[in-house]
Amino acid sequence: MDSYLEALKAYQSFNPAGWVAIYRLMPMWAGIVCCVVGLALLLFGGGRVFRLVAGPLGALIGLAWTGVLLARFSMAADPRMPTAVAAVLAVLGFLFPPAIVYLGVGIPIGLLGGQIAGPSDFLIGFAPGLILGGLVAAVLHRHVAAIIASLLGGWLLVLGAMAALHQFGGLVSAMASQPWGLIIAAGLFAIAGSVYQIAVRPSPEEEERQHAERQRLKMRQAELKASEKRWSAPRGGK
Repeated sequence: MDSYLEALKAYQSFNPAGWVAIYRLMPMWAGIVCCVVGLALLLFGGGRVFRLVAGPLGALIGLAWTGVLLARFSMAADPRMPTAVAAVLAVLGFLFPPAIVYLGVGIPIGLLGGQIAGPSDFLIGFAPGLILGGLVAAVLHRHVAAIIASLLGGWLLVLGAMAALHQFGGLVSAMASQPWGLIIAAGLFAIAGSVYQIAVRPSPEEEERQHAERQRLKMRQAELKASEKRWSAPRGGK
């Protein structure tokens, strides 16, 4: 577990090689599972199943960014704090996914704003980015959820493929030495998944309407068959 937590620290900074290197800790079966989960996220992750994505995503946010935020605000960091925050955000994600969308978009934008503002005015840049970025993401929840799920799905698909093919050491090592190529590949998967989920798949409201329409059609067909049976049945006394 400690090795995974150490590997996740690469995601606290701009470190493409470190982002890719986590595949080395994954056994082949985990890589195959990641490929399956990644593909599912690309196709369906932004819909009703996003609640299942928001929980683990909240945990990742807590593990990856708690230490960064504490350091930025010059607060004492308890080694157990990231784990505790991750547990809280995981529960929050399962119960109320829009909150994770808010944080998942707001925190990176806030960190970028704080970086632009500089160390002395970090809060001045961070707070507006967090609030405004998070609010926009929450308002556009369905679209942002589809994009987040596709980004996560594309990256899991790439990392899973790397782990599953790890036995072909030379090929995988050559691919891992070009992290930007893998990032671009994951990005292309994410774009395709986002377009499919937003533009092709019906929205949850449309799915409900279609389901209700199918139910009404089944009821009408059942009533029609029952009526036909009554009229076709032989009448007594004749």
